[in-house]
Amino acid sequence: MDEAKVRELVVAAIGDGSHEFGSFFLSRFFGITVFYETDACIVSLDVRPYMFNPQGSLHGGVLATALDISMGHLLKHQLGAGATLEIKVQYFAPVRSGLVTCRASFLKKGRKTFFLQSSAQNGSGETIAHATSTWKQL
Repeated sequence: MDEAKVRELVVAAIGDGSHEFGSFFLSRFFGITVFYETDACIVSLDVRPYMFNPQGSLHGGVLATALDISMGHLLKHQLGAGATLEIKVQYFAPVRSGLVTCRASFLKKGRKTFFLQSSAQNGSGETIAHATSTWKQL
């Protein structure tokens, strides 16, 4: 990727500098969209070469970020802001192109501690990763 394209991506991601749920630097940089269903948060991103690891597939950290965003946004949407206490991600298959969609849901709701999960699918509906996490309400 040439320097001009990288500069364009960063300038677009910086935008007005706002950091709000649904629109903050990383979500803008990765082109993440967020929407909600009754008991779920769905986060999507279109895989681009600048997101690749050296093996030529979507970097696990980018995918972990999308999974984390889906769970954090669900918690915020339903109960208020929280912080990730721990997260475990299992990767099942590489992705080299297309749309990736992460769907988060609650496993258990406590008074201040919450357990969530999110599964990532590629454009064909194949599960490519799964995450579980523990959150503390702020």
